Amino acid sequence: MNIDKFLNQHENKDLLRFITCGSVDDGKSTLVGRLLYDSKLIFDDQLNALKKDTEKVGTTKGTGEIDYALLLDGLKAEREQGITIDVAYRYFATPKRKFIIADTPGHEQYTRNMATGASTANLAVILIDARLGVSTQTRRHAFIVSLLGIKHVIVAINKMDLRDYSQEVFRDIKSEFDAFIAKLDISDVRYIPLSALKGDNVVTLSEQTPWYDGDPLLETLEEIDVVGDRNFNDFRFPIQYVIRPDLNFRGFAGSVASGIVRVGDKIKVLPSLKESTVKRIVIADGDLNEAFPPQAITLVLNDEIDVSAGDMIVHANNPPKIESRLDAMVVWMDEKPLRRGSDYIIRQAGRNVKARVDNLVYGIEVNTLHKGDADALALNEIGRVALNATKPLYFDPYSNNRGSGAFILIDPISNTTAAAGMILAGIAPGTHERHDSREERLRDHIGKREFSWDTGHVSGRERLLRNRHYGKTVLVTGEDCIAAAAVAKKLEQKLFQLNMNSYYLGVSNIAEGLDADIKRGFHDRDEHVRRLGELGRIMSDAGLIFITALSDADDYDLDCIRQLNYPNDLLVIRLGPGNGEADIELEAEADIDAHISTVFRQLSERQIIPDYCI
Repeated sequence: MNIDKFLNQHENKDLLRFITCGSVDDGKSTLVGRLLYDSKLIFDDQLNALKKDTEKVGTTKGTGEIDYALLLDGLKAEREQGITIDVAYRYFATPKRKFIIADTPGHEQYTRNMATGASTANLAVILIDARLGVSTQTRRHAFIVSLLGIKHVIVAINKMDLRDYSQEVFRDIKSEFDAFIAKLDISDVRYIPLSALKGDNVVTLSEQTPWYDGDPLLETLEEIDVVGDRNFNDFRFPIQYVIRPDLNFRGFAGSVASGIVRVGDKIKVLPSLKESTVKRIVIADGDLNEAFPPQAITLVLNDEIDVSAGDMIVHANNPPKIESRLDAMVVWMDEKPLRRGSDYIIRQAGRNVKARVDNLVYGIEVNTLHKGDADALALNEIGRVALNATKPLYFDPYSNNRGSGAFILIDPISNTTAAAGMILAGIAPGTHERHDSREERLRDHIGKREFSWDTGHVSGRERLLRNRHYGKTVLVTGEDCIAAAAVAKKLEQKLFQLNMNSYYLGVSNIAEGLDADIKRGFHDRDEHVRRLGELGRIMSDAGLIFITALSDADDYDLDCIRQLNYPNDLLVIRLGPGNGEADIELEAEADIDAHISTVFRQLSERQIIPDYCI
């Protein structure tokens, strides 16, 4: 083969960035080492050194097995403890694709390192120890992967050799992880049973798992398409340098964060809002006709415009949001806890701006993904915050554009990175005062809504006398969404048979109708809940017994719906154990008829149907 042709083909191969993550000792480093070894990507001198290191400090010394984890665990402390501490990057290529691997630590103490490695990845390989199943750290890493916008996940159920390659073990772990990851915004999830130490299903299919009908790990990595994950619609070009080598050249250098720019495009510079057109797109090898992410380029404009480092160039007809107050999710990375009122430097799209934490909206319990009030966020905790910057920021919601929706918080005293953040939306000026709690904002919203509520000529009492019952919202919840929906539908039927105006509406109907403009991510659930509460207020005001089911609603969700349903009543029915927020708690294993009997008894005791209407 012609060497120039070969090098050109190699240079133009598609690049996949992926991370390995999971709990401590799930075999992440061993998997990467085995992947490189079986792919014949380790040189002889590296292999000889690896064998010597195995006999000295390896976890498999004396067994004849090579400790492949030592390829990546190079720090002395890592080899002493047998764990990964820092992110280890490895670069390799196959005939089909080039790869950059970030092998990230599994220990909770180093979660911030994992988030750093995941911030630029297209795909995550989440390892689960077949002996231990899904752990808290596995859930935490999966949640962070979702928050960081990674759309492709390979769940590698490792150490299958220690569970006799049991298909039942594989299915049980898959089922448990499926139930958790269904709550997250991850569109492509694949499961592979493997043994990193033995090499089963790493590069080639294993005879030990004849029941597995998928591809081995390497082939899966080669075939997954991640091109469609990039945002090619919204051109965002943060300026890093102004290049002025002589009087004849003035260009603006940086990396394309998203979108496509072409020669002749009409652009706008932020914050000045000055407009021009693209004259040249310059790289080291010459000029381009167009550029796309993540290319590093220099733009030359047709007009002399005052542009500085930290400004952003965008298409004139497609600007980002420009606001100084942000609603965001953060992964806290500092030993010093995050507290309301703290000041930080926010670095976003190449700019450093002072910012204050106006409010800590809620913290998240990673095992259940339940939200709860929090006074602070400790190291490795995740929560939702409201930020107020001293200058406007140029951004898009992170779910639409990772390039312009990500930021970090920097401690202004120690200069350490305190948090990785994902912007959910901007907060319009005057939306709420600084430091307002969620309850205060809800009360303010409800007060304004009720003050401006426009009623018809039919009063609530007239509806009561006609219907012979009050309007009410009934919410059925529980971990088993199918069971919750079955109880809700059966309740609607029973009430209808008693000539009561009952109406069941499934959350899926709402999601595809009223909420069709909202994504399905974890952080979008708050808006789903808000709209459900507003809908309950309307339906119960119309005199209906409005019944719906919401899977695994936490106290935060229930409190929000209860307040939004004001002044009408909300009845919460929970299947399975709760903590007192539900009005009626039912045994998860009981049959539907037993549930309905219990609910009817409670409805009667609560006098949903007034005596004088019977």
